[in-house]
Amino acid sequence: MQVTPIDLSKYSSEKPDQPLHLLFIHHSCGGQLFADKGEDVGENCIYQTHPNGGGLRRLLAENNYIVHEASYGSFIGADTDICHWNKKFRDDMDKVLTCKQQDESFEDETRNSIVVFKSCYPNSWLESDGEVPGDPDSCEKTTANYKATYRSLLSYFKEYPQTLFVVMSAPPLVKPVMYKRDRLINSVKNILGRSDTVDKVGLRTREFNNWLKDMEHGWLKEYDLKNVVVFDLYDILTGYGKSNWSMYGSDNGRNSHPSSEGNSLASKEFVVFLNKALNRKTSGTD
Repeated sequence: MQVTPIDLSKYSSEKPDQPLHLLFIHHSCGGQLFADKGEDVGENCIYQTHPNGGGLRRLLAENNYIVHEASYGSFIGADTDICHWNKKFRDDMDKVLTCKQQDESFEDETRNSIVVFKSCYPNSWLESDGEVPGDPDSCEKTTANYKATYRSLLSYFKEYPQTLFVVMSAPPLVKPVMYKRDRLINSVKNILGRSDTVDKVGLRTREFNNWLKDMEHGWLKEYDLKNVVVFDLYDILTGYGKSNWSMYGSDNGRNSHPSSEGNSLASKEFVVFLNKALNRKTSGTD
């Protein structure tokens, strides 16, 4: 199927003129993406440095973004699976927009101008197509449920046109392989003997992420504002479609947490993407 992602080619990649507050809601992969490369230093997956560090926090700061994070150990960051987004944005949008760091909130009228959110790699194990229309709050990993979740979000985001919401797609899994000592890499268990196959799961996950970013036939085809964009981390880490599985696994390719190389590549692309998406939002043109 032909996929038409957002076209940002005509927009400037210049950083914002004024500092902008940005909140990133994430768990381990996001924390490592943000960290500089180094020893494992941090807690609740908010790392200053990490062996898999991609340096995104530093790059964002250099581009005039004031960065805030919510991860494990906080109300906003506690749950980040795809099935959690509907409730989080439906019931707690004010807490999201005023989140300064973990459970600390702004004490004045400050609001986050940009909200970036991502789920972790276990969400890239799409078990089945599921039944349409799907349930946005179900944690059964089906295409129908995933689509129902993201469709539900648009009505909430439309109420905040001044805020840029950035979906970062879940990173891919390392392809499950049975190694010696019967260890399944990336903790995907019980796949042997199932009616589904690894290749079908990979294809299903690719098709969902294509739908998420497809501007003509996918998630955003009928959305008329410019305050929602999709950064396809999954595609970058699969070698831009060379595989449906991670090509940047850590621990010599056996761990689905992306390596520093993969995170660094994604970080550089994300900053350009974000600057262009923000300039698109404020340009007043299509």
